[in-house]
Amino acid sequence: MTLRSRLALRFGAMITACLALLGGLAYHEFVTEPAQRKALGIPELPETFWGEYAEVFFYGMIPLVLAAGWWIIRRVIDPIALLAQSIERIQAENLPYSVPRTGGGDELDRLTDSFNALTARLAGSFGQIREFTLHASHELKTPLTIMRFQLETKLDEGKNLSPEEVEWLECELHEVQRLSKIVDSLTLLTKADAGLMKLEQKPLALGDLVRECFEDAQILAEPQEVQVTLAGCDAAQVLGDGDRLRQLLLNLTDNAVKYNRPGGAVSLALRSRDGQAEIEVTNTGEGVPAELQPRVFERFIRGTEARSRAIEGSGLGLSICRWIVQAHGGTIQMTSQVGQSTTVLVRLPLAPAH
Repeated sequence: MTLRSRLALRFGAMITACLALLGGLAYHEFVTEPAQRKALGIPELPETFWGEYAEVFFYGMIPLVLAAGWWIIRRVIDPIALLAQSIERIQAENLPYSVPRTGGGDELDRLTDSFNALTARLAGSFGQIREFTLHASHELKTPLTIMRFQLETKLDEGKNLSPEEVEWLECELHEVQRLSKIVDSLTLLTKADAGLMKLEQKPLALGDLVRECFEDAQILAEPQEVQVTLAGCDAAQVLGDGDRLRQLLLNLTDNAVKYNRPGGAVSLALRSRDGQAEIEVTNTGEGVPAELQPRVFERFIRGTEARSRAIEGSGLGLSICRWIVQAHGGTIQMTSQVGQSTTVLVRLPLAPAH
C-alpha cells in the first residue's frame, strides 16, 4: 500500500469518527435534551439555545479542518509520487536522464539534485566500463588470431607429430577458438550498449530462416541423439537483419540441444498471430530453477547444470539473443519446469502488409 493510500485511510477514519461524534452531539442537543426539558417542564433560555448552536458549529469545524489537512498533505505528497515515477523510468540504458525538479527549492529539490548527480556519476562509470571492454576485446583479437594461425599451421605441417602432441595442439586450438568467440560476443554487446550497432531493416521471410535453422539443429543434435522436430512453420514476413535473426535462431537451438538429456527432444515452431511472429523453441532438458529464470538473459549467468556437466559456453548467448530481439522491436521470455522442459518464446512484429 502506498503512503498516500495509508494517509487517506487514516484521515478518512478520523473524519468518519468526527462525523459520528458530531451526529451524536447534535442529536443529543436538539432532540434528546429538548424532549427531557419538555417532559420536566423546564423552559429553555434563549442564550442556552444559541450556545448549543455555537457548540455544534465548533465541533462541526473539526471534519473540515481534517479535510483541509488532507488536501495540504496531498499537495506535499504529489511531488514525491512524481519523483518516484521518474526514478522508476530510469534504467541502465538511459542513465543520463535527469529527474525534473519541483522548483520549490525545498528538500525534494535537494534530493532530486543529489539523485541526478548520482546517475551522472554512474553513467560516467558505465561509459568507462564499456570503453575499456571495447578496447580490451579489440586488443585481444590480434594475439588470438595469431595464436590460432600458428596452431593451425603447426597441425597442418606436423606430419611427424606424435598422437599426444596432436591432441595437445587440438586442445589448445579449441581453447583459442573458444576465447575468440567470447571476445567477439563481448565486442558485439559492448557496441550494442554504446549504440554503435546498426541493423538492416529489410523484408525477410522468417519461415525460410526457421527451416534453415531446423536443418542446422538436426546436425547439431545428431551426436547427442536428440530428436529435432519442426512443429509448425507459418508464413511470416518481418523487417529486420537476416544475419542477426539467423544468429538468434542458431543460439536458441544450440542451447536447446546442449542443455538437453541424451535421447531428448527439441521442438521448433513458427506461428503468425495477432500481428506478431512467434518463434517457440522447446527442449526436454533438466530445466532452469525458478529463482534463476528472471536472470537467464543477463550476462555471464549460467545454471548449475551447465557447470556440473561442463557444458561449453560463456553465459553471453542469451544476452545476445535478448539484444537482437529488442533491436527488432520484439520480446523474449523463458518458461521452465525443472526436470521436464524449457521453452523460449520470441515475439517479433510482422512487416506491414504493403
